[in-house]
Amino acid sequence: MAGTHGPDGHVGLYRVVRLIRRFEERAVELVRTGDIVGGIHPCTGQEAVAAGVCAALRADDVITSTHRGHGHVLAKGADPARVLAELAGRATGLNRGRGGSMHAADFRLGILGANAIVGANAPITVGAAWAAKRAGADRVAVSFFGDGAVNQGVLLESLNLAALWRLPVLFVCENNGYATTLPVADAVAGTIPGRGEAFGVPSVTVDGMDPVAVLGAARTAVDRARAGGGPSLLECLTYRFDAHHTWEHRARVRYRDDEEVRSGRSRDPVEIQGSRLTGADRTLVDAEIESTLDAAVAFALGSPHPDPADALEHLYADGTRPRPGSGC
Repeated sequence: MAGTHGPDGHVGLYRVVRLIRRFEERAVELVRTGDIVGGIHPCTGQEAVAAGVCAALRADDVITSTHRGHGHVLAKGADPARVLAELAGRATGLNRGRGGSMHAADFRLGILGANAIVGANAPITVGAAWAAKRAGADRVAVSFFGDGAVNQGVLLESLNLAALWRLPVLFVCENNGYATTLPVADAVAGTIPGRGEAFGVPSVTVDGMDPVAVLGAARTAVDRARAGGGPSLLECLTYRFDAHHTWEHRARVRYRDDEEVRSGRSRDPVEIQGSRLTGADRTLVDAEIESTLDAAVAFALGSPHPDPADALEHLYADGTRPRPGSGC
């Protein structure tokens, strides 16, 4: 590691997992108060994957994300205040309140967008990697997806093309054991690393509850991709502590028994990484995170909603007019 307090050091990794955890908990509170309309897909418990992978990246590397993408966006450096404003549908959000929880993007930070369609971000990642290679740049592109995406044809097509063209892509599967409520064992034949291996893509399984373990595996894959070695696949074994979607808080859907949840929560990424810090360092980081999120909530709730008169703006590159020859 480059130093305890660096972005890939013990304190740096703890800061990210703690930020994601508390951001999600504060966001759930805002769902309950009605300030975030429609609910969210919390990534509570899965923070180590985002923290470890993004710590292995450079600022100019790019990522794509999923419907459960707040952690990835924050780990890549997005401003928590603007992310929270986006979730609350405010004009000061990352995407002016138009993207919401499942479509947050910030191209300046290399965040090419979360995507609500399962597996649909993979070809976007491959396209970004192809563009970088064509331009002679050594940027790496990362696609985050869940275990539910591994049976989507578009992901398999993306693996094939990335392998065929030796593109600098890191495919990261966050295997939390469930595609919504469907257990992996009932949905996935063979293994998830086997999907990558079938295309000649180096594929490994890593402890997705430990930020240091994820960082080590991600760094190896990123370095290989940057050197021209082509794509890799990481299966990060993790566990979702909260609901698939906050709708479950009201619906009380039962697909996991209490013992399973207790077992899954017994290895908490925040506690695992926090144990590597001194008490003083941890207390300081925790206080910084609370201050940051207090300010983020105040910023989001104090920001205006988008003006309905502007609803048709930003649909096309040149405004509300369809492009010539589009047939519209």
